Amino acid sequence: MSATTLYSDPMTWLVLQQMWFEGPAAIGDIAHERGTELRIIRTDQGEPVPSPDALDAYEGLIVLGGAMGALDDDKHPALIGERALMAAAVERDLPVLGVCLGAQLLAIAGGGELLDGDNGSEDGLGPVELTDDGLADPVLGPVGRHFEAMHWHEDTYTLPEGAVHLARSDRYEQQAFRLGSCQYGLQFHLEMGSAEVQSLRDDFPDDADLDPARTDEVVVIGRGVFERFFERATELAEERAGS
Repeated sequence: MSATTLYSDPMTWLVLQQMWFEGPAAIGDIAHERGTELRIIRTDQGEPVPSPDALDAYEGLIVLGGAMGALDDDKHPALIGERALMAAAVERDLPVLGVCLGAQLLAIAGGGELLDGDNGSEDGLGPVELTDDGLADPVLGPVGRHFEAMHWHEDTYTLPEGAVHLARSDRYEQQAFRLGSCQYGLQFHLEMGSAEVQSLRDDFPDDADLDPARTDEVVVIGRGVFERFFERATELAEERAGS
């Protein structure tokens, strides 16, 4: 996509989109403002997942959410290639942002395990608490100890070895983690505004809290998180280029 940018040296990121209703949203808005190009692969439309070697052409990888399980290979064979691609990104320490399903795939790619959620589905607006490591994290820390996010999941995961646990909720301990220098898994959504969420109202449980005003407040938080994430990735790229 084209963009007018205040930043030099525009970067290109690879994006895997699993469902029509879970696009980049605010992540894409921040990328556009930064002049960052996004190459979106629509796995839901049958577009093939690039091979791990294709990562040479990109500065980072974003894997979005979806209604399927992270190991539902029989119905969604693209997941096999997605996990391989993410494992290669982990090995290279390439910047990665995994959202919801993407966070679970990142956990698996890093050596963690997918688990059935013993506490049932977590849906709608709900509180998140940063750990002490989360407060010290350059991307999530500025949000503060407590904030609200949009939840839409049931499965959870174990942390990969070496991962930094960044956030929890009352229902699920694993809400966010960091691998490597700049590889983030967010079990919750900070990218979906009220327009996106209300268009999916019938897909949420009847008792899910989807208050439009507070949903848009979540996106304000998300914009800051995504800006800091891309900035961190840019800093690392510049450091590596200068070394």
